[in-house]
Amino acid sequence: MPAQRWPSPLRRIAYRGAIGSLVQALAPNTEADPAALLFNSYAMFGNLIGRSAYFRAEADFHYSNLFVGLVGDTAKGRKGVSRQLSRQVFAVIDPEWAANCSESGLSTGEGLVWRVRDAIERNQPIKDRGKVLGYELVTEDPGITDKRLLVEETEFATTLKVMGRQHSTLSPTIRNAWDGLDLRITTKNSPAKATAPHITLITHITRDELRRYLDVTETANGFGNRFLWVCVRRARQLPDGGKAIDLAPYVREMKAVIDHAKQVRELRRDSEAADYWRTIYGPLSDGRPGMLGAMTGRAEAQVMRLACLTALSDMSYIVTLDHLKGALEMWRYCFDSAKYLFGDRLGDPVADEILHVLIEAWPESVTRSDITRKHLARNRSASETSRGFSLLLDCGLAGFELDKSGEGRPVERWFAHKQDDDKNDLYDRTQDRPDGSVVNVVNVVGEHAQEDADGVF
Repeated sequence: MPAQRWPSPLRRIAYRGAIGSLVQALAPNTEADPAALLFNSYAMFGNLIGRSAYFRAEADFHYSNLFVGLVGDTAKGRKGVSRQLSRQVFAVIDPEWAANCSESGLSTGEGLVWRVRDAIERNQPIKDRGKVLGYELVTEDPGITDKRLLVEETEFATTLKVMGRQHSTLSPTIRNAWDGLDLRITTKNSPAKATAPHITLITHITRDELRRYLDVTETANGFGNRFLWVCVRRARQLPDGGKAIDLAPYVREMKAVIDHAKQVRELRRDSEAADYWRTIYGPLSDGRPGMLGAMTGRAEAQVMRLACLTALSDMSYIVTLDHLKGALEMWRYCFDSAKYLFGDRLGDPVADEILHVLIEAWPESVTRSDITRKHLARNRSASETSRGFSLLLDCGLAGFELDKSGEGRPVERWFAHKQDDDKNDLYDRTQDRPDGSVVNVVNVVGEHAQEDADGVF
């Protein structure tokens, strides 16, 4: 059974507008992964423009804040380099944002709320000779007027470990921040709230740390699928460093784009994009089993946030078909990253143990009794074991045959199903057929597998 594959490089359609031009200028002259540059740039752009542009999905309002999880080897992934390169352009355009709207060191939900808190006011009694004559409203804390906050967490494993502590409020606070909801501290000694926060997260972690510390609870409660998981690695070796780039033209272009974006309010799809959206909505919104399904469960919202940011980067007031296709290509990369990171896990400890045994034995089979006696932890109950085997069957990841060759009762021989890693049924639909018909969403992965095989750069 083949191992999960590293996602194929982003295709050219992902690099649209001012953001795409900036990344294409930076990428050949740095060892940073182009995907890291692109997602960093979109995350920073979406935070800098503030809580202005949005799209509406029924009663929900989605703004331009993204949560990006860069996953790569420590030091060799060049995650920090990509962040610094993306940041330098935006810092020139809005130095106040760069100086005052950044934070690191996520440790408590209360701390995150405090960083974007409203003014704190109390009714203070007016006294005369000990008698209360009335009350006056007194501002105890002026609060934070700029509700933009870019949290750059380069040690995200530490954050995940903190979230695992009893009574930690960090996870629900982060989830509400992605949703754009008002945040609140309910502790008696430190009551605070943050109205209309605009919080973006860029996090760094290794694959092993992510799989170790992102537990089943945080997967199930929707924490993980609020992130765009992006696999990154060193793109090239530049022992003498890349050549210096004159960023002035890109700064001017980006400044005009940001000025435009701050004036936009509701973004909508044009008729062509709307028709296209209806054809892909079903596959995007379909549930999937296991960790992969849990970590990609907000595909529709993530794609539309990316599509809106792509439109804004293109100085457009509407989301066109090209913007939607660019967003779908970015989501394709995130989906394939999630598949590489979580595709061999179901989130059920017993099922994951069994699947690991079967993958190691593939293409050979293993008897159920051998799995139970030799491989599973001794404290697994019969009901847990049965549930694990049933889950593998339901998800189509494993099967069994009855071996009647011996004496006595037939023996269950279990085997892992071969997974075709070239298939990604969410893959992009970003190319139409020559006759004008639209490519079927299902089974189109690999159709463009060799296109830009070495990446755009």
